[in-house]
Amino acid sequence: MEIVGLDRNKIKKISKIKNEDNKTLDYRLKSYELFKKFDMPCFGPMLNIDFDDIIYYKSDVDSDKITNDWNLMLKPIETQMNKLGVIESEKYMSGNSVQWESEIVYHNMLEEIKNKNVIFTSIEYGMKNYPDIVNKYFGKIVKSEENKFTALNGSVFSGGVFIYVPPNTVLDRPLQSYFRINSGNIGQFERTLIVVDDNSSLHYIEGCSAPVNSESSLHCGVVEIYVGKNAHCRYSTIQNWSKSVYNLVTQRALVEEFGKMEWVDGNIGSMVTMKYPCCILKGNYSSGSCITISYAQNGQILDSGAKMIHLGKHTTSNILSKSISKNGGNASYRGKVYIDELATESHSLVKCDTMILDEFSKSDTYPNNICDNNSSVLEHEAVVSRVNPDTLYYLESRGIDEEHATELIVSGFLEKFRDELPMEYAVELNQLIKRNF
Repeated sequence: MEIVGLDRNKIKKISKIKNEDNKTLDYRLKSYELFKKFDMPCFGPMLNIDFDDIIYYKSDVDSDKITNDWNLMLKPIETQMNKLGVIESEKYMSGNSVQWESEIVYHNMLEEIKNKNVIFTSIEYGMKNYPDIVNKYFGKIVKSEENKFTALNGSVFSGGVFIYVPPNTVLDRPLQSYFRINSGNIGQFERTLIVVDDNSSLHYIEGCSAPVNSESSLHCGVVEIYVGKNAHCRYSTIQNWSKSVYNLVTQRALVEEFGKMEWVDGNIGSMVTMKYPCCILKGNYSSGSCITISYAQNGQILDSGAKMIHLGKHTTSNILSKSISKNGGNASYRGKVYIDELATESHSLVKCDTMILDEFSKSDTYPNNICDNNSSVLEHEAVVSRVNPDTLYYLESRGIDEEHATELIVSGFLEKFRDELPMEYAVELNQLIKRNF
């Protein structure tokens, strides 16, 4: 099944494939009307997207036939997931989900996690079977009314996950999802909703990849996270899309009193990335952090960063942005910190560290920092550096050639980010860095 181009009838067709109710169809159609009215973003990289030429839905698998047995998967999918290490990594996880093109095709969760009444399923299954929870949160902090791409996702969302962690529940091991675009000229529009209730904890890991295609593809996801009182959520991503993918994602978390939200965001691939994970620190004493890396090479523009919105008193946030530009790549930081006039005694620290490896590459910093009260502190640091010739000489004098010496220096530059990842993902990051040298 393949749906190319976008109009009301095609949106109805997607909704029919998913056997949705009239309320969900109405949400899609209203989002589509907004999409038509919005202009493209007036900031960041130039986006050359032909929306009439995109495949908005593609799947060879019935959306109601998700399997938890790798032996029952279509062989090409199983083979690819094995090559990517997704099957091997599952033994370290509490649960695993795989999206291929437009649909979730594999889903599994440990019995002990089910016994804790944790919900981990596709967003479509969640909407049909847990409507009271989903309707309370879906589309509340990321609205279709915001911009062209949130409206587009609202029109054609497909796949993605719904996670609900009940109160007083701690998951000892992460939940994982893997998203694969395997065709050219396709759009992937997953919708993720995560609710971590009071006094609970979750680590969610997301991996993304796509093969190189001559035709460009579009990844336009939306993530909404709700962190309850005294709850903790960590959301880790390693994005390795091919250089033919536009990666345009909206990620936002609402954090209640004493809650803690952490974004760990790695951007290695894509032709263009525009992604700025956000924490809305609503509750008093809530906190948010974002550690992000961007590694841009020739033909890549990675425009990433974070947003921290302080609304509660005594709130804290930290943004650490690490960017590397090589062979003419452009890795830039774009972020916002806003401390409201009522968010007294709050503190935010932003650190932007950039390494430019040659004279052809580029990196810019676009901070937007606002503090509207006199009792709070907002700090911003930015450092731009090249590979230190003395360090390079020292390593070469020990018999290490220039290429591997530079690789070691870059690896050290990324150490803080790598330390925040589970072991198997840290290993994957190291392999990706080596592959790019």
